[in-house]
Amino acid sequence: MTIKLLCIGKTDKKELQDLIEIYSNRLQHYIKFEFEVIPDLKKTKNLDENQQKGKEGELILSGIQNSDFVVLLDENGKQYGSEAFSEYIQKRMNTGLKRLIFVIGGPYGFSEEVYSRADSKISLSKMTFSHQMVRLFFTEQLYRAFTILKNEPYHHR
Repeated sequence: MTIKLLCIGKTDKKELQDLIEIYSNRLQHYIKFEFEVIPDLKKTKNLDENQQKGKEGELILSGIQNSDFVVLLDENGKQYGSEAFSEYIQKRMNTGLKRLIFVIGGPYGFSEEVYSRADSKISLSKMTFSHQMVRLFFTEQLYRAFTILKNEPYHHR
């Protein structure tokens, strides 16, 4: 199985990008992990919130196949502790999926079309984080999930 993290816009802080790379590289020991960034939209001044979400949604959906299991990282999604999240990952792997795609939307969230395509929604916290911080937090939690599944000492119970 491949796990892909799909995001809108690049990470503009080198320190954050370096940390994301550390966890992305660590994940390669457990699973094929891809980190894909969809470039920020150009000329958004003349777009309202829904138009921007719509255009971003088209770009998100263009990278998703019918057989993919799509999980939105969304403030209204289900919250998991680290151990429960590792069980969630294990259940997805047990189904024989080829690709599990996690999506971080743009500044205004997701279009209705993206919500309609999603198979699941997960929230990392009731707090609001920048989209760039979510990338780091999620990548670390995904790494943590695999160390839990492998019974490695990274996670302290």
